[in-house]
Amino acid sequence: MFQAFHLLQHFSALQNVVIAAEIAGLEAPVKAAQEALARVGLEPRTAHLPGQISGGECQRVASARAIVTRPKILLCDEPTGSLDRVNAAKVFELLLELHHDLGTTLVLVTHDPHLANRHDRQVFLEGGRIVNGAA
Repeated sequence: MFQAFHLLQHFSALQNVVIAAEIAGLEAPVKAAQEALARVGLEPRTAHLPGQISGGECQRVASARAIVTRPKILLCDEPTGSLDRVNAAKVFELLLELHHDLGTTLVLVTHDPHLANRHDRQVFLEGGRIVNGAA
């Protein structure tokens, strides 16, 4: 999950998620994409282009795209950075669900101490060096 979303600007929210499902070879990519968008609360916005939705909604589309394939490892760069508190909590709970239900390994980079404190392990960087790592 990228901090900058990297959505295809001429594709709808649904199409941005479907393409990941198709590349992964999922049997029912449209259904999987619709379910992923519903999980992040965007079912009413699936036909909208990225330029027609807010930054937080774009981040949720990017989140849906990242989870649609049920990955074994998910690398996240500030996954809740553009979201309000309520939607940040929803996306974070979704990531935890992936971790607990599917065994997805999450690697998150964040400046949000609330987000960081909910993980099993934290590694702190300062000046590009590890200064503390709690197991």
